[in-house]
Amino acid sequence: MKQEQEPAKQEVTEVGDNVLRLELDISMPGLGHVNCYALTDKDGVALVDPGLPGPKTYETLVSRLKQADLAIKDIHSVIVTHSHPDHFGGAARIAREAGAKVIGHANFSFGPAPHHDHTHDDPCAHSEASVDDLAAHDEAEVHDEEALEAVSKAVVSHYVPSTPERRSKGTPWGGESAKPPLKMLLKWRFFQLIGKSKWYPEISDHVHAGDVLKLAGREWFVVHTPGHTEDHICLHDPENKMFVAGDHILPTITPHISGVSQRVDPLNAFFESLDQVAEIPDVESVIPAHGHPFNDLAGRAESIKHHHFERLDAIKDIGRELGPASVTDFSHKLFKKRSWGAMAESETYAHLEHLRIAGDAEVYENKERKLIYTTG
Repeated sequence: MKQEQEPAKQEVTEVGDNVLRLELDISMPGLGHVNCYALTDKDGVALVDPGLPGPKTYETLVSRLKQADLAIKDIHSVIVTHSHPDHFGGAARIAREAGAKVIGHANFSFGPAPHHDHTHDDPCAHSEASVDDLAAHDEAEVHDEEALEAVSKAVVSHYVPSTPERRSKGTPWGGESAKPPLKMLLKWRFFQLIGKSKWYPEISDHVHAGDVLKLAGREWFVVHTPGHTEDHICLHDPENKMFVAGDHILPTITPHISGVSQRVDPLNAFFESLDQVAEIPDVESVIPAHGHPFNDLAGRAESIKHHHFERLDAIKDIGRELGPASVTDFSHKLFKKRSWGAMAESETYAHLEHLRIAGDAEVYENKERKLIYTTG
C-alpha cells in the first residue's frame, strides 16, 4: 500500500515547532486520508486544508482538535493549498462558525481543473483513479450528501474542456467526455442550485507568489506552484526549514497533470514549478497533503520529473510503433486496460502536446475531428 492510500490515523502528531498533523478520512480512489495541518500561535490556530465538506469530516476535525486542546472557535485562519474539495471542503463552515479568514491563491477557482487522479511512479503500474472507480463508490461509503456532491462535481469539472474554440463538445483531442452516472449528476445539479454556498468557500485573503503569512509565530512564504492545478500554492518556513507541499509533491505518487488546462503546455508549467521548489535551500521537512513527512525536497522533485521524462520517451516509442495515431490509441499503449478512459487520455494529451511544442511531435485533425499525432 502506498503511503497516500493509508487510512487516517486518530493520533495527532507534532511534525514541527507549533505544527500538528491531523489526518482526516476521505473516501476517494487511491487516497485514504488528507493531512490537515494545525499551526498554533498566541492567537489560536491556522488550519491548512481542512478536508472534505460535510458533517463526518467536520466531526472528525473537532475530535482531532480536541486532542490538542483546541476547538473550532480557536481557528483564526484557513489556508487552502488548491481548489479540490478534499482540501477546501471544510473551509466555508469553519469561516462561518469561527469567523476565520480563508486564504487562497488569487486564481482560486473550482472549475475545469483535474481532480485527484494520481499516478504511481512506475508507468507500467499506473493506477490512476478512473471515472468508473469514482462511480463505483457506494453512497454509504461517502457518509454525507455534501461530500458526495463535492466528489461528483470534481468528476464532472474534470471533463469540461477549457478550449471551446477547439471543441464544442467532448475533449480538446476529440475523445468523448466521461460522465458519472445519472444519479450523481442529478445530485450535482441539485447541490449546485441550492447547496454550493454551504461548502464552497469565499476566499477572503488572496495571496500571490512571494507573499508572507504570519503562521505558528513566524513567517511563511507563499510559493505559487501551478501544475496539478493552476491555483496551487505551497508554503515555505525558512526559519524552521519546513515546506508545506500540498499536492504539488507527494512522497510516493505523483499528481495527475491534465491536458485540459488554460496553459498552452501544462506539463511544462509543472516542470517549472518542480524546478522552482527544488531550488529552495535548506528544507529539512516536507509535509505533504497525503502521505508522511519526508526530507529530500529536491530529490523527490527530480524523481517526479524523471517519471514524466520516462513517459515522454515511452510516447515517442509508441509513436514509432503505431505511426499516426489518436490520443486514445496512444493512451491504450501507455496505460494498462484498467486505466483506459478520459483521465488517461487527458494525461496522454498533456504529454503529446509537450512533445509537439518541443518539435518532437506533429498533429493534424482527421475527418472525425480527432487529433492525430506522429512522433519522431
